[in-house]
Amino acid sequence: MLDTLGEHNLMALIGLGSGLLLGLAARLGRFCTLGAIEDALYGGSAVRLRMWGIAIGLAVIGSFALMASGALVATQTYYLSIRWLPMASIVGGLMFGYGMALSGNCGYGAIARLGGGDLRSFVIVLVMGVATFVVLSGPLAPLRDYLFPQRLVTTDVAPGIAHQLAAISGIPVTWIGMSVGALILFGSAASRAVWQKPSHVAWAAAVGMSVVLAWAGTSWVAQTGFEALPVVSHSFAAPLGDTILWWMTGSARPLSFAVGSVTGVWTGAFVGSLIKGHFRWEACEDPRELRRQIFGAALMGTGAVIALGCSIGQGLSAFSLLALSGPVTFAAIFAGAALGLRQLIVGFSLRSRV
Repeated sequence: MLDTLGEHNLMALIGLGSGLLLGLAARLGRFCTLGAIEDALYGGSAVRLRMWGIAIGLAVIGSFALMASGALVATQTYYLSIRWLPMASIVGGLMFGYGMALSGNCGYGAIARLGGGDLRSFVIVLVMGVATFVVLSGPLAPLRDYLFPQRLVTTDVAPGIAHQLAAISGIPVTWIGMSVGALILFGSAASRAVWQKPSHVAWAAAVGMSVVLAWAGTSWVAQTGFEALPVVSHSFAAPLGDTILWWMTGSARPLSFAVGSVTGVWTGAFVGSLIKGHFRWEACEDPRELRRQIFGAALMGTGAVIALGCSIGQGLSAFSLLALSGPVTFAAIFAGAALGLRQLIVGFSLRSRV
């Protein structure tokens, strides 16, 4: 298969296939980061937040099962090979969450909405992708590296919850990881409201499995192939920039998992919108709304680079490995989104009650 397709093309196909599940989950299962937070804070429903928990729990169990079988070496992944900076997770997560509220979606959600014909999301995708590279390798990269230097791990223990606990207790890493995943899964699924619509559970499971499939596929290519390709899973910050660059310079640069992943989400969302009959062209009629969305997208791109991932990259992919950055960044994203939603919905001013 490697000889026939080529390693880069195979990585793109893995991203495409697993990304399709994410796109379908967004349109058919209403799996959405900001939507889950908004429902929990203002809608009186924690169902979509519990869907996130189910997805995370299954992703953790599946990822550590891969580690137990030798199909995944977690310390080769980006999230467990880079030294964790708590302030980077907090600052970057807050920026990303606040920007997500202003934009009305994260990068993943914007791609999914674009698949349904929302042209406003096209602007968000472009701005976020460009902003990511401005901070990652562009003119703001020196400042970012000075404030939040990204350095390889120099200690014997990887910056992961399971790895840290294993070093202290002597219990195998995989046992700890799968136990934590099971606790997250059963705690999130223990709700009658979730099971009133089994499709919620099914699509949450599909999201979790998309992360596991990505780890399994890219790890197999990295271990079997001859090129030094990274072991990756889904994230939608730098991959947006990678995809934009590929569309402009595709004749000079190979395909990648990132391009396949973004394309897969868009394709899945497009198909899902057709199935639901929700596809329609939409555009922004209010310049103030567009200005807010552009600013929010720029904040998301910047925050994702600082935090080493977005709501999917840290909230699912890094969390699936129980990287220390995962839950901290996810909590910061939640807090930032809550702040932004409060500003948009009720404002910050204190009004006297008569």
